[in-house]
Amino acid sequence: MSFNKFLKYLLIFAGTLLATFFFTMYLFQEKIIFPATTLAQDYEYSFDEPFEEVNLTANDGAVINALYFKVQNPEGAIVYFHGNAGDLSRWGAIAEYYTQYNYNVIIIDYRTYGKSTGELDEQKMLSDTQLPYDFLLQKFKEEDVVIYGRSLGTSFAAYLASKNKPRKLILETPFYNMLDVTRRRFPMLPFANRLLKYRMNSNEFIKEVTCPVIIYHGTNDDIVPLKSGELLRDEIPKEQTTFYIIQDATHHNIGSFDLYQETLLKSLRK
Repeated sequence: MSFNKFLKYLLIFAGTLLATFFFTMYLFQEKIIFPATTLAQDYEYSFDEPFEEVNLTANDGAVINALYFKVQNPEGAIVYFHGNAGDLSRWGAIAEYYTQYNYNVIIIDYRTYGKSTGELDEQKMLSDTQLPYDFLLQKFKEEDVVIYGRSLGTSFAAYLASKNKPRKLILETPFYNMLDVTRRRFPMLPFANRLLKYRMNSNEFIKEVTCPVIIYHGTNDDIVPLKSGELLRDEIPKEQTTFYIIQDATHHNIGSFDLYQETLLKSLRK
């Protein structure tokens, strides 16, 4: 076989591999962004804190499963949006972080997660965020409601805050937008802008937020680099923002650091 023919076959082979990779990334990106785990509809949650299970109905009929944790004489309430992995059987335990400060907490599972139904669709999922907020507004004044988002949930939290007037917006390990995260995690991936179906444009949502914004980010975060959080911060007026950089914290352990624990109550209160 001549060298030119060998080179031709090699290029065809490489092109086929590349096309297959692009197709796979496009086809399975929902599994990467939303690695949902499901629960049987008769699954019974069990936590140490008092709670009730709530089902919220979206405009298209999808059922958004939620857990509502309650304390006596609450100072306020928190809408919590969890990360992209796991479901409420795991995330429900996070409520203990906040009920200890005398806050009620509602946490939802996104579509296809846990007991929640409906199809994965960015705009529908963004619209779903209003459901737990409206649930709390039946019990609290809006100025007593805090919106909290972690990781993937920071984009949902920023969107909800942009459409309402909560007391505060707290973001833990936030990202600029999904394209920024994709380019940072897969720098070898060309045409990411065309492949990505989910945009999660936190950078656009945050511009419409009028309440104080508190951000926590770790220096050793290898899932959402600190730089992505800093870029998001730069979209907000300085006087509106408090940005806590937690030295040595990763994407998963910010809550264990003294700086987080020492400032959390201040972040929650007026």
